[in-house]
Order: sequence, then structure tokens, then C-alpha cells
Amino acid sequence: MHTVFIAVAIGEFAVIGILLVRLARGPSVSDRVVALNTISTQCALALLFFAAFADRSGYLDVALWLCSFSYLAAFVWARYLERGLL
Repeated sequence: MHTVFIAVAIGEFAVIGILLVRLARGPSVSDRVVALNTISTQCALALLFFAAFADRSGYLDVALWLCSFSYLAAFVWARYLERGLL
């Protein structure tokens, strides 16, 4: 079962690599914001699977914190872009 957790975590980091390309090449700022938000969500998922693999509950708090602030940051960026400040 531990190999499944590690395989999923490695798969999440592979997806992050693909999203980094989208972050660098995004045709618009909105695409880059969505890519950055998705990267932070994928990092949180990888951290959750690693927490299950390592049997550490401390990582769950960090993953929850990361998801919460990522969600909040997406709203802040959307508000910033809505006003045309960027």
C-alpha cells in the first residue's frame, strides 16, 4: 500500500512539472494564475499522500494550510485582475 501512496505523490509532481510549463508560457495572466493555483493544489495533494505514506499527521495541517491560502490567493488575484491593475 505504501508504494501506491509514493507512486501517486510522484505522479502529482509530474503534473506539477507540466503545469510549470503552462505557468511560464501562459498566453495571458489569467492562465498563469490558474496554473499557479492548480500547482499549489497539486502540491497539497502530494503532501497528503506523503503524509499517508509516512504516517505523519503534522503534514496534514500543512496541506490544509496550503489549500486554504491557495484558495484565498485565487480570489485576491481575481479581484486584482478584475480591476485591471495588471
